[in-house]
Amino acid sequence: MRLLTRIAPPLLALAFAACSSVDVNTHYDPSAAQKLEGFRTYAWLPQPTGKDDRVYNPIVGARVEQTVDRYLLARGYQKVESTANPDFLIGWHGAIHNALKAETVDAYYGYPWGGPFTDPFFAGGAVTMPQTELREYEEGSLILDIVDPRSRQLVWRGTAQAELDENASTAQQQQRLEESVKDVLERFPPKAK
Repeated sequence: MRLLTRIAPPLLALAFAACSSVDVNTHYDPSAAQKLEGFRTYAWLPQPTGKDDRVYNPIVGARVEQTVDRYLLARGYQKVESTANPDFLIGWHGAIHNALKAETVDAYYGYPWGGPFTDPFFAGGAVTMPQTELREYEEGSLILDIVDPRSRQLVWRGTAQAELDENASTAQQQQRLEESVKDVLERFPPKAK
């Protein structure tokens, strides 16, 4: 039973990490907020290029654009050719980088505790201390940019960041991409203040 109390906290920490959420941020030009509300048609900017083949390849590019297209079409936007004078242009960028996270767990509950505690059921009344461990993981970022087609100025940017699961299936990767796109584009257009 004592072995279980030693290995359960790291297993719980990994389980919760797999369920991590998507962090979303948006920025926009306040002077363009009212104009953004009137946008209805869009076209894609050319596919981006980068050094990381895990992000910048035709398969990932197609998946990102198809996911964004589905979401925008469901919200009433119309995709047009860039020569058809769209209301806005949309582009994407991505990145994968290493990150560190400190996680504190105790030997019973698997989450931070304010100090030593007594575990009368499994540790025979022994006092156990929380343990803090550093965990290295990969974090992915998806950036969606809205550009004014006439001035070619960036008017809105949405960013989604989430922990990546290296063992995720294609279906799980697509689900995380859809969640990220939805969470970002729910904030577009911004509400004029």
